[in-house]
Amino acid sequence: MNTHRGDIAGFRLAGRTWISELGTWSSAVSAEGRPVSALRFDSRLIARPGARDRVVGAVVADRRLIQGGLAGLVPVADLIGAQDEVWLLTADPVSPTVTDLLAEAPGAPRPDAGSAATVLAETAQTLLAVHAAGLAHGALHPGAVVIAPGGTALLAERGLVDALHGRPPAPERDVASWASLARGLAATWAASSPRAADLFERTAAIASTRGLAAARDALLTGRDLLPPGFPSRDRLVETVHWWTTRETSPPAGPSVPAQAAPARVDEGEIVTLLHVPEATRAPETGGGRTEDVVMRFGPGVPTETTAERIWRAGRDQQPTVLPGERLRTVRPPAVRRRRTVLSSVILALMVVAGLIAWLLRGAAAPLAVSEVEVITPKKVQGCDTTVKIRGVLTTNGEAGEIHYQWKRSDRRAPIEQTDTVAAGETSHEVSLEWTVKGEGTFKGTATLRLLSPVPEGAKIEDRASFTYKCS
Repeated sequence: MNTHRGDIAGFRLAGRTWISELGTWSSAVSAEGRPVSALRFDSRLIARPGARDRVVGAVVADRRLIQGGLAGLVPVADLIGAQDEVWLLTADPVSPTVTDLLAEAPGAPRPDAGSAATVLAETAQTLLAVHAAGLAHGALHPGAVVIAPGGTALLAERGLVDALHGRPPAPERDVASWASLARGLAATWAASSPRAADLFERTAAIASTRGLAAARDALLTGRDLLPPGFPSRDRLVETVHWWTTRETSPPAGPSVPAQAAPARVDEGEIVTLLHVPEATRAPETGGGRTEDVVMRFGPGVPTETTAERIWRAGRDQQPTVLPGERLRTVRPPAVRRRRTVLSSVILALMVVAGLIAWLLRGAAAPLAVSEVEVITPKKVQGCDTTVKIRGVLTTNGEAGEIHYQWKRSDRRAPIEQTDTVAAGETSHEVSLEWTVKGEGTFKGTATLRLLSPVPEGAKIEDRASFTYKCS
């Protein structure tokens, strides 16, 4: 790892650095040329007793959430250690953040109240999923809310501050921080929309008294108070594009002095910290033989499956007798036999129940999309109009998340979105609002492409056009 040359395990540091509560962030480029980020943890924090193991546990928990379908977290590519340094490498950039976009640079497009509502709704949804898994973010603030190129809001640094300081998860702290974020966006991005600002203030109060789910529902119910087009991410996409293409972007925190750069570390001293035991090895059948189910529990793993809980309960009830030792309490033989048989039966029932629960949980079919259709108005659109474009996705009726993108023929950057589909519905409708102004004739083409779930090698998309005429 030659950090003096700006190389970190295949990541090339791109020059921009900023300081956070965790350490020093750097913009970087992956070996494939994608923009990513790298965090060098504060050496004093990561050296605390147990801090490294707790950070590993937080990263492993994030990976499990993402593998389970949660799309609202910045994914981690690797966690590496070299001598006394620990680096977190992300698979996506952690900038720009809401803090970056709140800085009013000359000429910068300003996100509106609809942008604020999108950020609040998506962060609330992600936090609810994180809390449902028994976890928490721990340090939610505008600098930890990343706006992706497609305009989606992602959470960075989840669980890392708590891990460094050895704090247990506290969802109530996240709720208070989300309410503070809502009030801050009400006073900034929604300042020119009093009705929307009042809605954000009201949802912040609801979060503090009735919880985050009620606040999210109140926000979505009050969408009539937001600017037309919500939840379109057009303004966020435009702002992010301006921010990322600007040559001299202001850092999100204090500048890092040149002497703060880490010293050279030899390539041979790099180790990845994410080689953790598997949580569960499912039973394998074949040739009339069934392998044992192996349950493993590592440090920092916050949640267990039903089978794991049952297995642990049965295991912990058994006494531990070292070789050559005898239990000090001698019971009558008949009592010992009855208790041994009863314990064996209970343990066997627990294992069977756990396996049945595990098999039933995996039996549900995943969400699948077989067709996409785009529908545009047939008649010619008049002057200064907002064209409403519909997209219909045909599904297999299972629940899950769909990730898709709209692409307009008048712009290069696509608009990426994520929706949750309820079970029992075989079609899901999405929409795109396209505003056209000015005189002349224009033909617009909208393309809807499904990003996931998509079978490997498949391409599911559709497009349709409309005509605009104003003279």
